[in-house]
Amino acid sequence: MHYPIHLNLEKLEVVIIGGGSIAYRKCQFFLEINKKVTVVTKEISCEFKGIQNQLTLILDDYKEDYLKDAFIVIAATNDQALNQEIGKYCIKQQKLVNVVDNGNLSNFIIPATLKRGDLLFSVATGGNSPSLTAKIKKELAITYDETYERYVFLLGKGRQHILTTVADPLVKKEKLNQLINLSLEELKALYDDTR
Repeated sequence: MHYPIHLNLEKLEVVIIGGGSIAYRKCQFFLEINKKVTVVTKEISCEFKGIQNQLTLILDDYKEDYLKDAFIVIAATNDQALNQEIGKYCIKQQKLVNVVDNGNLSNFIIPATLKRGDLLFSVATGGNSPSLTAKIKKELAITYDETYERYVFLLGKGRQHILTTVADPLVKKEKLNQLINLSLEELKALYDDTR
């Protein structure tokens, strides 16, 4: 069983070993959350062309040295034995590792995610049904469209306003609970200083 957790990766190193389609998809996940990634591979697929300037690329064979400072490692080569070697090394070194072709050597999974500003949904089925994961993500995207990015931002501004201006704890709690019942337009009228 996996424990869901959202990590702040700002100061943590992410290294992906491999340069094919799976490595590309894993890399995209980290780039979507504005995380710079190091990719180590001898050969890189053309899919990486559009994102090469967003990552650090090391064109070389895998060496343990490349993982020395890594906090998260993705083993995504087309060599199952090499992926296994990377997984075992990372487990021994107590690093977070995702071995794309061996769930038993992985100590974390990368769920499907939907991001709307600070609102973040993660969906996983433990590898049982990637199709169901994709279906649920699509449904969430319809329900929680792009307007939720601004909505959540303004909720945060409203929350901060209430926390700093309301002294009475009971009134503060009541106002905070009422805040989520406001529409986006009502929040804009109260807290949007870009109007």
